[in-house]
Amino acid sequence: MQFKRKEFLQIGSLATASLMLPKFLKAFDGKAIVPPGNKVLVVLQFSGGNDGLNTVIPIRNDIYYKSRPKLGIEKEKALSLTDEAGINPALPAFKELFDDGSLGIMNSVGYPNPDRSHFRSMDIWQSASDSDKYIYTGWLGRYLDAQCSGCSKPTQALEVDDVLSLALKGENNKGLAVKDPKRLYNTSHEKYFKEINAAHENGEETVDYLYKTLSATLSSADYIYQQSRLHPSSQIYPPTEMGKNLKTISSLIMSDINTKVYYLSLGSFDTHVNQENQQRRLFTELNDAISAFVKDLKANNRFDDVMLMSFSEFGRRVAQNASGGTDHGTANNMFFIGGGLKQKGLINAMPDLNDLNEGDLKYKVDFKDVYATVLRKWLDANDKEILGTQYEYMNFI
Repeated sequence: MQFKRKEFLQIGSLATASLMLPKFLKAFDGKAIVPPGNKVLVVLQFSGGNDGLNTVIPIRNDIYYKSRPKLGIEKEKALSLTDEAGINPALPAFKELFDDGSLGIMNSVGYPNPDRSHFRSMDIWQSASDSDKYIYTGWLGRYLDAQCSGCSKPTQALEVDDVLSLALKGENNKGLAVKDPKRLYNTSHEKYFKEINAAHENGEETVDYLYKTLSATLSSADYIYQQSRLHPSSQIYPPTEMGKNLKTISSLIMSDINTKVYYLSLGSFDTHVNQENQQRRLFTELNDAISAFVKDLKANNRFDDVMLMSFSEFGRRVAQNASGGTDHGTANNMFFIGGGLKQKGLINAMPDLNDLNEGDLKYKVDFKDVYATVLRKWLDANDKEILGTQYEYMNFI
């Protein structure tokens, strides 16, 4: 069977998008296991700029209610955490986690000279760059580079998506974007792609590269799919995208795959209009999926080994706008969920609404301090090498 160069390049997206497998995946031989006791990080991205003030609510702050006469969540409706803080009523599972010491909330996280562009601010968070610098690798991708230096069985990172985020792209190693292991398996085993692979003869460099990537896909899709089926969860997950994604992650955490970092997204939280309904819908999906995920981890004695960390590229402005929403802001809160937290509940003070920067929250915690802490204390990695600067360690883990 003969295939023309143009035809193969046209189907090259198979090899360069969702099926772009890192070359080191083939190093796995079933012995590279992440056993109980080893730490796993799950990064949850709230895409679009989640409104932190209507997530963790300053229920005793008059400025909050004056700034949001229609959008502010009433104290009676918020789920009480402390005397001064409540959580969005669509997040009862988070209230339970808070009460049992499995949830940490860090307020006022951001970076100097914030950028209000979705794309640029997300790049800053994913690359861990300063706002005036451009870095084209991600902080977790550089973690893969550092962990894989001279090792035969490197740590892998998986993103549950069709396209790999900048966060997981390193200089020499990349994570793997897989939306559904079964779909990856079925697609890669289609007769058409197997025939293409079998017909390859060495030639042009670009075509050789695509064939090599396709070959890696065909030989590795089996492995991922089989691993995802090794320990099918008995936990019932909601039939939502977030529910399915966390179920996939759970099945892999319970398997023998050597993956210490998982990455997934929820959104869009870009709530310029009709914020109340949009945020409630997203939070309901989040709440139900997280509830099932936590129960699953606890039932399998893995909750102490797994930490879920959430972030968003920025928060929203303190005052509501005229369209029942909020516009792009700056600092925001982060969630940490797991059985291994050393600081629980409200890790730091609620945002100071008396001290704003032209209507925006001032950041009190640089997110790169959070990353340094996670890299060093959770993933046992050289944070300075990965981030390029020595940042301050925190005490939440």
